[in-house]
Amino acid sequence: MSNNTGSLKSTIAVSLTNYLDAGAIVAGASGLTLWQNYLGLSEVHLGWLNFISANCLGAAIGAIIGGFLADKYGRKFIFTYNMIVYMVGVLTVMLSVNFPMLLAGFLITGISVGVGVPASWTYISESSEVNNRGRNICISQMSWGFGPMCILLLGMLFAPGGYLFGWVESLAALFGGEGLSEQATNVFSSRVVFFSLFVVAFIAWNLQRQLQESAEFEANKSKQAGLMDNIKVLFSNKIAVRTVVFLATIYLTWNLVASVMGFFQPHIYETAGGVSNEQANWMNCIQWAIIVGVTFIVSKLIDKTSHKAIYVFGLLMAICAWLVIVTIGVNGMVGLWAFAILWGVQGGSSPQIFYALWGSELFPAKFRAGAQGLMFFIVRGLSALWGLVFTYIYGDNGEGFTIAAYCMIALLCISLIVGMIGAPKTRGRSLEDITRERYGENY
Repeated sequence: MSNNTGSLKSTIAVSLTNYLDAGAIVAGASGLTLWQNYLGLSEVHLGWLNFISANCLGAAIGAIIGGFLADKYGRKFIFTYNMIVYMVGVLTVMLSVNFPMLLAGFLITGISVGVGVPASWTYISESSEVNNRGRNICISQMSWGFGPMCILLLGMLFAPGGYLFGWVESLAALFGGEGLSEQATNVFSSRVVFFSLFVVAFIAWNLQRQLQESAEFEANKSKQAGLMDNIKVLFSNKIAVRTVVFLATIYLTWNLVASVMGFFQPHIYETAGGVSNEQANWMNCIQWAIIVGVTFIVSKLIDKTSHKAIYVFGLLMAICAWLVIVTIGVNGMVGLWAFAILWGVQGGSSPQIFYALWGSELFPAKFRAGAQGLMFFIVRGLSALWGLVFTYIYGDNGEGFTIAAYCMIALLCISLIVGMIGAPKTRGRSLEDITRERYGENY
């Protein structure tokens, strides 16, 4: 795109991928208790759902495939077909009547999310003006906040006892008959929420397949090598390898914490905090609204202010949030709200913003999406394993939450220190200029 309006329009269209990414995670999380009661699931079952979902392994598998496909066939190739896979995934969840079917739906949705993320972040950066690249990435992150906020609102309206639950009961009777159990009726509220993701995915598919191919991808098409050649270059170039290690470290250590919060937060509020499902979802919804608001503020500053300063601020807020757990605790509303607000503030200036921004700035166009896909694979794959470990540390009723909190603080401190040391100075520079300085003229 050649102008500010054009890049903004394409950013909004592509950012729906982030809405659907976070929306899929939170849709599963907000209805977790309902599916647990309907299918008789244990905490281990819940851990496996997290393990293969858009939160972890599903996205990891999709990312490494989607990243290299985007470099080989173009960003538009991903936008043309990927949302179809997403719609199949959420449709499978909607129609689930047993645990294997639910698991399959989570996996398909997760793979689609992973395929789309590297291409979307790459496309946004490549179609942005130099002085708006950070802003456009932040807009994408705002979409990542809007998704959970909207999904949680829908979840509360349709949840048992919600304002629209009567409509859910009528829908359940229509499709399941009058003899449905209470648990089977209640879970229809989650089915409706997943249907809303299906609708947004259909809209996103229609918008994204109309986008023009990235001008930078087209300009560098002649430099494109085969898939295996790109992988070989990525792993053999010392600058690229160091960049992968740096970005994967700051994103992984933060995401190990954020992935748990994204999937288990309402469940944690209910078990460790002792609040109702409705209260937990309201708190989570308000927290996402804070994330959106803070991200909007950051979007106005990021192209004019030190990236390192914003990065450090976000991590300090994250660490303070978890310090609340080990000092005040979350057994009372004061501790719960302090944690929710602080975690919301950090979400608006989180390492994910800088991972998306730096990940698209610090690699050449020929393997830009592939490098991001590789890192996303590493991060979400290890997050999947951590999600399983977390369920054992946490316990059935939150008895291990304090121990888990100390683990979270340690991880966030690593992200803070590594980010402070390695933060690159890319603000206000073109992607071509950054690539030339780091890799030379051949890239």
